[in-house]
Parts: sequence; C-alpha cells; structure tokens
Amino acid sequence: MALGLAGTAALAAGGSAAGALPVRDGVALPHGEAAAGLLVAYFGLGLLVAAWWQLGRLVRGPRPPSIRALLTTFAVWAAPLLLAPPLFSRDVYSYLAQGAMVNAGIDVYTHGPGVLGGTAAAEVPAIWRNSPAPYGPAFLALARYGAHAGVIGMRALALLGVALLATLLPRLARRCGADPAAAVWLGALNPLVLLHLVAGAHNDAVMLGLLGAGLGAALGRRPVPAAALVTLAALVKAPAALGLLVVATLWAEQLEGRWRLARAGAATAAVAGAATVAVTAVTGVGYGWIGALTTPASASNWSLVNVLGRFIGTPDVWRLLGMAAAALVIAAVWFFRERLGPVYALGISLLAVALLGPAIRPWYLLWGLVPLAVAAPDGRVRRLAALASAVLALAVLPSGFAATPRQIALAATGAALALLPLAAIRLVRLVRPALAS
Repeated sequence: MALGLAGTAALAAGGSAAGALPVRDGVALPHGEAAAGLLVAYFGLGLLVAAWWQLGRLVRGPRPPSIRALLTTFAVWAAPLLLAPPLFSRDVYSYLAQGAMVNAGIDVYTHGPGVLGGTAAAEVPAIWRNSPAPYGPAFLALARYGAHAGVIGMRALALLGVALLATLLPRLARRCGADPAAAVWLGALNPLVLLHLVAGAHNDAVMLGLLGAGLGAALGRRPVPAAALVTLAALVKAPAALGLLVVATLWAEQLEGRWRLARAGAATAAVAGAATVAVTAVTGVGYGWIGALTTPASASNWSLVNVLGRFIGTPDVWRLLGMAAAALVIAAVWFFRERLGPVYALGISLLAVALLGPAIRPWYLLWGLVPLAVAAPDGRVRRLAALASAVLALAVLPSGFAATPRQIALAATGAALALLPLAAIRLVRLVRPALAS
C-alpha cells in the first residue's frame, strides 16, 4: 500500500506543475518548473504501476488480500490525486464548457465550446473547441450542475461513478463465476482507473458505474431496471448501449415458449426507448445528440484506422472499414455468447469498438476491461489486459498535450528513476532473512 501511495503522491506533486492546468495558470508557469514536474510525475507513475503489479501477484497467491483491504488500498492510492489538478487530459474543461453552454441555453449539439469565448473556450483543447458535444443528455444534465463547482464538481461526479463501480465489482464477479479479488484488482485498482477516471475526471466513470449497476440488475433477474440503467449509461456515452445485448440475453432466459430472444429483445428495446424519451424530455436538450455521435469521427483523431487512413491516403474509407470490422467482431462474439457468457461477450465487444473505432484514448480500454475483469476466465486474456493497462498508463503526458522529444526523454528518465527505490526494496527483502538468521 505504501509504495502505491508514494507513487500517487509524487504524481500529484508533479502534476501540480506539469498537469492539465487551467490556461490562466499554465501560461505563467516557468518552463523549468513544468520540466521538473514531469520528471516527478513519471517517477510517481513508475512507482504506482510497480505497486499495482506487485499487488496483482498477492491477489493471485495462496493468501490473497480481502475485498475490504483492496478497496481500502484503492481509497488510499486515490486520495492524493484528489488534490491534484486534472491530469492526462483536458477533457474536463470541455465538460465544464458544455455544462455552461446548457445553462446559457446554447445548443451543445450545434455549437462547440468556442462560442463561449474567453477563458472557458481557451481551456478546451483546440481539437474540440468548435465541435458539438458527443455526449448524451444524461451526462449534460449532470454537467450543467457540475459546472457551477468547476473541476471539483466534475471530479466529484467522476468519483461517484468510480465508487459505484468499485463496490459492484465483487458482486458482479461472483455472479459471473470469477474471482472477486482479481476483479477489484483489474477493474478498480487499475492504474488507468486512477489516472484517467479519478485524476482525469472523465465521464467514462459515470458511464461505467451505471453500466455496472445495469449488469448487476440483469444478473439479478431484474430486466426492466437493468435496461433502464444501461440506457442511462448509454445516454452518458453511447458505447454502453451494447450492454442492452446482455439484458436481452438474460431476460430471454427467464421467458418460456418460442421466440424468447426476440421477445426479450423487443421488451428491452421498449424499455430503452421509453427511458431515452423520458431523459431527453426531462433534460430539455433535444435529440441533437444522435447526430453529434459522429463528432469523434475526425481524421485528426488518433486511432488505428485513422493512422492507416492517413498513411494510405483514404481516411474516410478506413474509418468505415474499422466500423465494419468492429461490427463483425461483435456479431461473431454474440454468436458464441453461450460459450463465452454474455458479460464476457460484452467486454470483447466494447474492446472491439474502442480499438477499431474512429478515436482511441488509453481510458477507452476500460470500456471492455471492466466486463472482462468480472467475467473473463483466469488466463491469457486477463494477463494481456493487465499488461496493456500497465503500458498504456505510461502513454499520455500529465498535461494531456502531445509529447515533444524533450518531454519523452524527461518522462523516460522519471520512470527509470523509479527503478532505484524498487531495487532498494528488493535488496532489503533479499538481505533481511540472512540478517535475521
């Protein structure tokens, strides 16, 4: 626990200089201070990843920590990050601007945050400044209130989502036949959760919390609230709508007679439709979010298909091919859903959307990783998910901006320096038994 706490404390300290600072503060920051902050932040990040990996060995060992101990460790590790500025992304400033737009009566599905002008617009990343919001009405209803409290309000909202998810993971794992401790380690203590949902305050935290609640209701044979909760998750971020396939599949198991799956699918769609109409009516933001779902489909966004498209010269074609490939993967996975189990199938489906979609960010991996944490059998898939999490935790700078060669060198140096205390700890553990004897 102490090693991870030291890591997040160093990360928070370094992030206070090298994080995604508000424009009014970031402009005046001395260059040398930002460089030192980046070095310290990556030193802490190296410690955190190492602590998480060591904890994973204990979880897989003969005497794994209790669920309470793991959740306590998560709370301790997360605590320093609550005092840090936004880290690893500037998306929280987009959320604040969109909430302010809703409060001002501006259609966020027609205009980008740039219409606000001033500091509110300047703090939004340039790529999104003139883009409509790609989020659903459920999130915008929350953002309009969170905007009044600034970053603190949006981080509190993200924390509620993470807390809901973390408490649900053990129960979901038991119902799916997986190890609850392993599920908490991979799905909650994961560095990507701490870095991007807690420190970065991404709305994916709210989506995953609601999706987890919906899956819990579905596994508990309560299909109507399950469909409503999953729909709420999708009205935060659209990929969660794939969770309705889980609801329909499990609902069909409760029915008798012919065409059970078709009847369950129709009932699930009806509940989802009613929930969508109700939420949209209550929030009053309209149905422009449907058309705005194409916002991430920009050639300037980083993704596997966009990289291939830019290299070959046909980005639009490659984006279509990526979506078609994701659809094929989803169709194949759900064809074998009885062998895999519906929650495991959902995890693979969401990973396909994240990896083959028009935009990709490290925290998108969490869409599929959370269902995998509670449903994937122990083996290669879990090991690959853990390894990918550790690698992607190092992939984005605390500022959220693209890295320069100098910044990459500083980050690599900071991560390498973390090896020194790790080696010292290892040496003490090796020498201590000899001294005791």
